[in-house]
Amino acid sequence: MFALAGILILGPALAQAASDDRIVFPASVRQGAMVIGKVPAGSRVEYTGRTLRVTGYGSVVLGIGRDAEGLAEVAVTRPDGSRETARIAIAPRDWPIERVSGVPPKTVDPPPAIAERIRREQARVTAARTRDDDRADFAQRFAWPVEGRISGRFGNQRVYNGKPGSAHSGMDIAVAGGTPVKAPAAGVVTFADADLYLTGGTVLLDHGHGVSSNFLHLSRIDVRPGDRVEQGQVIGAVGATGRATGPHLHWGMNWFDVRIDPLLVLERSR
Repeated sequence: MFALAGILILGPALAQAASDDRIVFPASVRQGAMVIGKVPAGSRVEYTGRTLRVTGYGSVVLGIGRDAEGLAEVAVTRPDGSRETARIAIAPRDWPIERVSGVPPKTVDPPPAIAERIRREQARVTAARTRDDDRADFAQRFAWPVEGRISGRFGNQRVYNGKPGSAHSGMDIAVAGGTPVKAPAAGVVTFADADLYLTGGTVLLDHGHGVSSNFLHLSRIDVRPGDRVEQGQVIGAVGATGRATGPHLHWGMNWFDVRIDPLLVLERSR
């Protein structure tokens, strides 16, 4: 067994382990990782108070938050009733400060009416992330939605126009406006809105088991909620809508309400 970017990779030696009663998780992962583990099919798996879906062949997925520390403890109850806790060490990361200038002032310190609009819009997005489908699209090897320079990294502390903001929730990729955005993995569209105040054209793509991708600042949206999307399918185009200083794609990922790092997920494909 070995792990890339906190994602479990099963080698030939573990082919048998996947079919018996063993519980297999990586020994350690980094903050912001998506973790895939193997348990006996039919097991009950719990993590941070949530009961996780288990595929018919015994795979489970969970997310490690940006600020998670210490050990991630995953409780597994096998079909025969025996219990075991998998403990995963969480390796800390450095979070540099990113300074972003030239952002419209109303997006940094919005007046009350705009702040309420932002709250309502973000509540809609948050609700879309609660979906928990029994699909294993998350198990695909993810691909870049666009090819370009990384202009903003997950987790880094943001300072907008000199005012501290929240940590960056995804990865920014600088590319020309109008560049087609492709689905990095298959999924179902759960949210699509061309005019959110902060994030502009916004699409959420659900990959199953609580794992989702979000694509922000789009200039065009080519999908609708409920659409089934295959890996590589064009879902929209890069833009500079919402709080943006130039054309780029913001690609974020979540496991339910836990932000995870798309770049770590991509490293699985190397």
